[in-house]
Amino acid sequence: MPLAPKLDAASAAKNLDEVKPPYAPQEALVEANRCLFCFDAPCIMACPTGIDIPSFIKKIATDNVVGSARVILSANILGASCARVCPTEVLCEGACVMLDKEKEPIKIGRLQRYATDHVFNNNIKLFQPTKKKVGKKVAVIGAGPAGLGCAAELAQMGYDVTIFEKREKGGGLNTFGIAYYKMKPEVSLEEVALVESLGVEIRYSVEVGKDISVEELDKKFDAIFLGVGLGDTQKLGIPGEDAKGVVDALEFIEQIHTQPLHKVPVGDRVAVVGCGNTAIDASTQSKRLGASHVHVIYRRGEKEMPAYDFEYELAKSDGVEFLFNTLPLEVLKDNAGNVRGMKLAKTRVAAGKVEVIPGSEYEEVFDMIIPAVGQEKQKSWIQKVFPKLEIDKKGVIINDPQTKQTSEKKIFCGGDCANGGREVVNAVGEGKKAALGIHNFLMGEKVDSEVQPSRHGLKEGRPTGSGLRNPVRAPELEEAYFSTNGNGNGHKKA
Repeated sequence: MPLAPKLDAASAAKNLDEVKPPYAPQEALVEANRCLFCFDAPCIMACPTGIDIPSFIKKIATDNVVGSARVILSANILGASCARVCPTEVLCEGACVMLDKEKEPIKIGRLQRYATDHVFNNNIKLFQPTKKKVGKKVAVIGAGPAGLGCAAELAQMGYDVTIFEKREKGGGLNTFGIAYYKMKPEVSLEEVALVESLGVEIRYSVEVGKDISVEELDKKFDAIFLGVGLGDTQKLGIPGEDAKGVVDALEFIEQIHTQPLHKVPVGDRVAVVGCGNTAIDASTQSKRLGASHVHVIYRRGEKEMPAYDFEYELAKSDGVEFLFNTLPLEVLKDNAGNVRGMKLAKTRVAAGKVEVIPGSEYEEVFDMIIPAVGQEKQKSWIQKVFPKLEIDKKGVIINDPQTKQTSEKKIFCGGDCANGGREVVNAVGEGKKAALGIHNFLMGEKVDSEVQPSRHGLKEGRPTGSGLRNPVRAPELEEAYFSTNGNGNGHKKA
């Protein structure tokens, strides 16, 4: 059967409402006052943009919400988005000292949202375009998190920045690819407007290599930043995936962001193939849009799935079912070419490799298939448009981890095209690093961000410094803690 909307407008809006509603002022005040305001705060180190978290929380506690937002957005221009989409459980909140006391970590993400929402909702202008210009121009390719992070930093340093974006709107993944119940696209678009208010020009619907040549950019700009992200979702590589009702996960999520919710078509029995965070987003949203049965199909076991635990728990609470150790073999079609099901097989892992258990094949009825097995790198586009740029075997642009400079001295990069695919906050942090690298390259002035060592005193050779320069995650801090205190072997406390 063709896919069709399942809910009326009111039901769709209710089902896809935010899973983490904003704090009321009194709630924010109580939560802020739980913070210990650590002098050597591990939460800062765990933040890839190096936000001074105790500082912004202290300002909330003293009713200086505007000052709090200034601290956040000065370090991370996309602080409102990151407050909603960051995996805080494994970043700042995962490093909170409250966990050592076996207490709930400070809800840093929700406090961050409270402060940034305050300035956006009240149209409070925190920043003005700088009047001191350095007389240099930088082209930024891509208006996603990395490009916006780089552009904002450069604009505030006095550079004339132009972003070239092939889509009609900016924000990249934040605008088109985040689960709707986590963040609505309006939040991302407000941040795009904030970057533009700094004096950054964004030329929409302009594709580099097609509408404007690299030679022209090279002639007009002193440096180029590449923040082009990843490409389309990878194909399943099985027969029948051209059937009507097979919808790429990113395309499905984008429909939710660009169409009225009650008009988004969805199946009754949905199969999501893959078990990363995008797969979880697609599965929960299809369930909330009215699908009666949603199955996530993953060829490996539960312990091997790449999705975060809290995402997994959310999906299960929504009624999503998981078929582990299951491999799709074929998409089955009806006479009209619509999806009618899948041929599946059970698997086992032998010597690290997945193999089909002979005789385990079976068929399952579905009317919608959502592949979510990772995105392709922009390798072919990079090789076509920037043929001299060095990329590695995986299609990732080779770059200096501190300056983000590539093999072409004038070209810098950040975000998914430079790291292979990480969090939004990593992309923003890399954009900031690249901005500092570009400044050093063009002006010969090295600008170091603040360095704050971990409270655990990581030894030489281990990650150290601020979250921006050398971000580490909570598990790395934890490992260091137990190894230096002799209370374990690098694993969680018993």
